[in-house]
Amino acid sequence: MTPAPPMTAPPADDRQPPPRDRENANTGADASAADEVRAALRITGRVQGVWYRGSTVREAERLGLRGWVRNRPDGSVAAEAQGPRAAVEALIAWCRDGPPPARVAEVAVEWRPPVEGERSFAFRR
Repeated sequence: MTPAPPMTAPPADDRQPPPRDRENANTGADASAADEVRAALRITGRVQGVWYRGSTVREAERLGLRGWVRNRPDGSVAAEAQGPRAAVEALIAWCRDGPPPARVAEVAVEWRPPVEGERSFAFRR
């Protein structure tokens, strides 16, 4: 009998966000901070020249997220989104399709610590 191949790590876009801080999960004002996550995204495919950034800003604002989106010189789009875990995950799911003219090949996700000071979701150059 042939042994099963070793299991490999899931692709970057399927990784789960860091675990919640259970100690502060139900303590009033700290509860929202415990749910706050930040994801750095790199979207590849036909994602420039198809209003991908503008659509991403609109979707992020609809979800109540903070962060930014920009085109990269290699033809991909980079974004960082921060807010409640469910909203960030919803944006990641939306990014896998993007606006109708886009053809997304991959959405790579890297979970990062939240940052202070951002008040909106904006274009970056």
